[in-house]
Parts: sequence; structure tokens; C-alpha cells
Amino acid sequence: MTPSSALSRALHAPADPPLRPLPPAVVDLLGSLDAPPRLAAHLRAVHHVAVQVVEWMEHRYPEIAVDRAAVLFGAATHDIGKTVHTAELSEPGSSHEEAGRELLLAHGFEPDLARFAGTHGSWTAPGATLEDLLVSTADKVWKNKRVPELEDLVISHLARATGGERWEAYLALDDLLARIGGEADGRLAYQASFPVHG
Repeated sequence: MTPSSALSRALHAPADPPLRPLPPAVVDLLGSLDAPPRLAAHLRAVHHVAVQVVEWMEHRYPEIAVDRAAVLFGAATHDIGKTVHTAELSEPGSSHEEAGRELLLAHGFEPDLARFAGTHGSWTAPGATLEDLLVSTADKVWKNKRVPELEDLVISHLARATGGERWEAYLALDDLLARIGGEADGRLAYQASFPVHG
């Protein structure tokens, strides 16, 4: 199926500030699902923020192994279940989480990648990995929403992995998220410029 023109624009149009493109496999999946354009714009914005977070991790904490591809895929697909539960594009709900995981599995994606659709809203769940926390963080800070409980979990991971002081990890993460959050208005405007339904 050829994507609608609005969906195609959401996936490829220039944005201010610029947004990086989604992974090709995700673009293909969104096209095949005829995803709502606003959802595609949202996934693109969150993915862009996740790229910034992962690059910061690689530069600031090179000793911490982060599965870059998994985080970026997770950010790019975390709300894919909203293609099934479209009401959750404009109102609260969590039915999209498990639906998204199942949808990704049905389309042949590995469980380790599909999991992010189900975990991005439950960062306090036992066994949440640093990758899970980074996807959840990107999904909040893209619109400049700060969640102290979530950030504290990331800080704990950083301090534990490096043996450093928590306050150092806090200051470093806070600086990053403040910078990313400072561009939220542009990302929000980009998302809002696309219709909920194609």
C-alpha cells in the first residue's frame, strides 16, 4: 500500500529543528499499516531525541555498553500500537502498549526489539534495562516533560555502572535533558501540523 501524502510528509518532510529519519524498516512498516500521520510525526520526533540521548551516552559514558540499535528502534516504534488503538492518539490509554508489542512480533520483529512497545510506559517494572529507560526518557523529554522518578532510575544506572557519584550523573543528565527540552516547541509544532487521521 502506498502511504498517504500526509503520512509521507510526516515521515520525510523537513522540520525545524531538523529531525533525523526513521529507520527504513520502520518507515516501511508505517507505510504498510497506513499509520496515522500524527503518529508517524510523533515517532520521528521521539526517535530523533533518542539519537541525541544515545550519542550523549556514547560520548559521556563510553564505558557503558548501550544497544544503540535497540534504543533507536524502540523509540521509533514505541507507540506503534496506536495504529490499532487510534483513540489513544488524542486521549490517554495504555491498550496500545501490548497491542504494539504483538503487532511488531506479528510482523517478524524480534522479541528483544518488540518489547519497547510494551515497556515504554512501565519504567519501574522489574528487569527494566538501561535501554528501556532511555526509550522512556526520550518519550517524555521530546516534549520537555521531566519525570524525576524515571530520571532517578537512569541516574542510578549511570552511577552504578561507572562507580561515580550520583550528583555527577544527575548534573550531566539534567544538562542534556534541559538542552533537548529547549527545542520541544519545534517538535510539538511539527507533530501538531499533521492530522490524527490520514
